Amino acid sequence: MTEHNSNAVHRVMHEIKRRKLRVLKVTDLTPRMRRITLGGAQLAGFLSQAADDHIKLFFPRNAEEEQAMLTMVLGGPKDDGPKPAMRDYTPRRIDLANLELDIDFVLHGDGPASTWAAQAEPGQHLNIGGPRSSLIVPDIFDSYLLIGDETALPAIARRLEELSPGRTALVIVEIENEAERQPLNSAANLEVIWVNRHSSDNALARTVADLQLPEGELYAWIALEAALSRRLRKVLIQDHGLAEGAVKAAGYWRLDENENDAP
Repeated sequence: MTEHNSNAVHRVMHEIKRRKLRVLKVTDLTPRMRRITLGGAQLAGFLSQAADDHIKLFFPRNAEEEQAMLTMVLGGPKDDGPKPAMRDYTPRRIDLANLELDIDFVLHGDGPASTWAAQAEPGQHLNIGGPRSSLIVPDIFDSYLLIGDETALPAIARRLEELSPGRTALVIVEIENEAERQPLNSAANLEVIWVNRHSSDNALARTVADLQLPEGELYAWIALEAALSRRLRKVLIQDHGLAEGAVKAAGYWRLDENENDAP
């Protein structure tokens, strides 16, 4: 693990470990969001230091892919051999005392992760790997702007829960409908704007363009469809005057793919 200035945004690398975990509990948070609680002895030592960390989930379809999953080198060079489908997800809650890990899945009906989560039951198993690294954002900013859709809610919720009293957090979340709202908790002064993606054309982009940004030193984080994340990053930098280093934008999924990359 590399040492860095703890008072600046920095990335920490981790040893990548593969773990086989058991499904302990399945909880429907909303009609389209399902929480899977995983556990088991192999969770011991699991480390996730940043709210938007990603872990790999593996979904082998046959014995050949199962064997490849057990022998492949995580983080190593890619090869053309058989391999299981893999998806990036955010660890929503980690409880090492009770060996529990929560992962929230958007049930959008397509792709290996959503399909698996829709049928998951206690007693089943899921293999995970990582996280490979953590982008550490110290709680040194006066205010935080967090923009995302359903896939970003786990990371947004974790970030909010880590903020200190006296901070200000403005959160904008694009959702399918009103039933997808989730309670978000924070010790910070919190304002949440829910945007229905079907309410009007470009509703989210217009909401961001019309924002009154919080005062003080601001850190902005965006996680949406890849092209939209890039577009809104430009809006914050060019129209709102934020410094490039103060805006972190990630593409959590792509329109040309039918599976979210990193809820």
